[in-house]
Amino acid sequence: MKKTLVKLGFFCATCTFVFANPQTGCGLGDMVIKNPNSALLYAFNWTTNNTFGLQTFGISSGTLGCARTDLVYDDRVIEFVADNMDSLSKEIAQGDGESLDALVELLEVDDKENFKARLQAHYNSIYANKDVKMNDILDSIASLS
Repeated sequence: MKKTLVKLGFFCATCTFVFANPQTGCGLGDMVIKNPNSALLYAFNWTTNNTFGLQTFGISSGTLGCARTDLVYDDRVIEFVADNMDSLSKEIAQGDGESLDALVELLEVDDKENFKARLQAHYNSIYANKDVKMNDILDSIASLS
């Protein structure tokens, strides 16, 4: 149970940066201060985003500059992506394959072929560099939903 909570907490913490300012996340602070240009403004932006659960509310509701995703990652998806990073990279680039099919099934995507084509079309943003991490891949996939 602890392992599951740690994975979920880590994933949720990284998800806050998917749709907004990569340094401060989304929320009320991001709405008030559009382009922070100093450490003080970044700190104010981040503090405002994370006060009183405003960022969590924004992510859950799709408001306050936060985008909401319909994809839900459970432990199986997180483990599968972590265990199949290399094969998924090749198969997403090709737009088809056994591991990619399994991932789409785990994500319970309705229009499987369209989703695989979108993943293939966005391959360069999903695998932006050779050192891409599992949570980066999941974040990129979530942004496509």
